[in-house]
Amino acid sequence: MTDATLPTAAARQRLPLAWLGIVPFLVFALLFLIMPTLNLVVGAFQDNSGAFSLDSIVQLWNNPKIVAAYWISIKISAISALLGALAGFFIALAIVRGGLAPWVRSATLTFSGVASNFAGVPLAFSFLATMGRLGLVTVFLNHVLGLDIYRMGFNPLNSWGLISVYLFFQIPLMIVIITPAIDGLKREWAEAAATLGASNAQFWRMVALPVLWPSLLGTFILLFANAFGAIATAYAFTGSSLNIVPILLYAQIRGDVLYNPHLGYALAFGMIVITGLANIFYIWLRMRSERWLK
Repeated sequence: MTDATLPTAAARQRLPLAWLGIVPFLVFALLFLIMPTLNLVVGAFQDNSGAFSLDSIVQLWNNPKIVAAYWISIKISAISALLGALAGFFIALAIVRGGLAPWVRSATLTFSGVASNFAGVPLAFSFLATMGRLGLVTVFLNHVLGLDIYRMGFNPLNSWGLISVYLFFQIPLMIVIITPAIDGLKREWAEAAATLGASNAQFWRMVALPVLWPSLLGTFILLFANAFGAIATAYAFTGSSLNIVPILLYAQIRGDVLYNPHLGYALAFGMIVITGLANIFYIWLRMRSERWLK
């Protein structure tokens, strides 16, 4: 054996060991993501006897309550994603290019990293403690400014109330994701635009926003998928008072009156299709934005 063949043989011996680190992740994904998803997909095309059936899938299109639930869920997810994307973008722009102190950026990103994962029962309780009828902000507005937001029509248990709750994690998530994209805008581009006589507004309209557009659109899609699949926050906050897909799904699988697990599987299958398409578009747009920002 020559010396030239030694590295190749050693590389063949070390290659299996290089994959050992990813084995726990693969096992975790198989047990808690892939297999449950396959179980939902199979169950969506079965009846109560276990035979193949399209009845549950057909109900997704023919049942007015289910159609309305999907529409309400899409509307809530889209509005919360749009508002979260706009607010998060301007906050990220301020901490990156606004000339603020470095500690402001560090504190904002640290808080956003924590708040983007703050959901479920703790988030619902925090919102009610803040904006409920006896919440801190509600009492302050009522006693100090004389504003009774509930008499003015504010209702935290309707669609707009749930959108307000979703913004608690949508805005921080937008900040965390879009900040690296804004960092990728090179200072040389602004200097070159200024040298050619472009104003700051023209630079953003003709250079910066076109470059950031794939990232902005991709993050909006990710925020949409994030809100569309949120069940713990919606159920903890509104209970069964709001007809959205996650709550309807929960009622079909765990409820006593509406118990129909295979219809619940079909509802989950529809959610998987919508969120899956959203994530595919997000990955595609992110790849495009990364090519621009390199």
